[in-house]
Amino acid sequence: MMKGLKKWRFPAMLAALALVLSGCGENYLSTLRPAGEVGREQFNLLILTSLIMLLVILVVVVIYVAALVKFRRSRLGEDHMPQDVEGSHKLEFIWTAIPIVLLLIIAIPTVYYTYKLGDVSAMEKADEEGNPEHLVVDVTAKLYWWEFEYPEYGIVTAQELVVPTDEKVYFNLKAADVKHSFWIPAIGGKMDTNVDNLNKFYLVFDEESKDLKDGVFYGKCAELCGPSHALMDFKVKTMNRDDFDGWVAAMKDTENQVADKDSSDAGEAAFAQSCIGCHATSAVGSTGAAGPNMATFGDRNRVAGYLDHNKENIVNWVQDPQKYKPGNLMPAFDSLSDEDLDAIADYLLGLKVEE
Repeated sequence: MMKGLKKWRFPAMLAALALVLSGCGENYLSTLRPAGEVGREQFNLLILTSLIMLLVILVVVVIYVAALVKFRRSRLGEDHMPQDVEGSHKLEFIWTAIPIVLLLIIAIPTVYYTYKLGDVSAMEKADEEGNPEHLVVDVTAKLYWWEFEYPEYGIVTAQELVVPTDEKVYFNLKAADVKHSFWIPAIGGKMDTNVDNLNKFYLVFDEESKDLKDGVFYGKCAELCGPSHALMDFKVKTMNRDDFDGWVAAMKDTENQVADKDSSDAGEAAFAQSCIGCHATSAVGSTGAAGPNMATFGDRNRVAGYLDHNKENIVNWVQDPQKYKPGNLMPAFDSLSDEDLDAIADYLLGLKVEE
């Protein structure tokens, strides 16, 4: 009985692996379904190198099997001595030339794309009036959330990156505390965010995200950065240039959206009393706040980057952040009354710039 079970262990493992990997093809998250120029070029390079490696494996296996069959002892006898080919210039040339050719086939496109994708010289270009020709986003990675500043427009947001489609978007990447890594799997490869230096790269977003599951692409931190590294997610909303310009205008309209502790709105007053020291409610400004900007909180896809976006999770998060994201820097507000917590949650859900 046990022998029969052991015989099926390997096929069962393969079936389980296939089932798990079948969930890796979602177009909002998968590197195997690129939705941008950079991701597509990296994917093509991956396919090229994989095919070459597969070819090498197949050739080696064929030669190995052929040798086993042709020169097996039962066929040729105990006394057979194979032909001595040591010093054959022909064979030495073949097994030297073939690897060189294969390496050149891999190296030429790899070097080309390395320099192409690393070229950020256009980031500094401006038109005759001094306006930048390309959108530049300053990304700051923090424990365990993301801040996005648009210096051209004087606005800042957090946790959800908003970008236009069909144009290059350039990024300045840095970290505020420890090393992180900025990665949008479906759009392009990752880039580290460091404390001591600035990394730069660009991405191109080909598809609008509104038709995707949850209406966003998923972004991740790809560098082990602490106990809540796996929960350090962000979302990406992509839209056409006209819609993006409308979003920017709506963000600018929040300039005077500042929570007032004397407000007649109980949620706004409670937020101003307890939260305003770390969280801004206006998108107009610059980076550097201790906590994420809340101007677009009602439009977000998740609470704390990964929890369902609803009132219950907001209340639970405010009461005990360490329970949901160990190691984050937000203090617990477990002394607030249930009425204040509910009011703050309602106030946050009302902070929107999108229709």
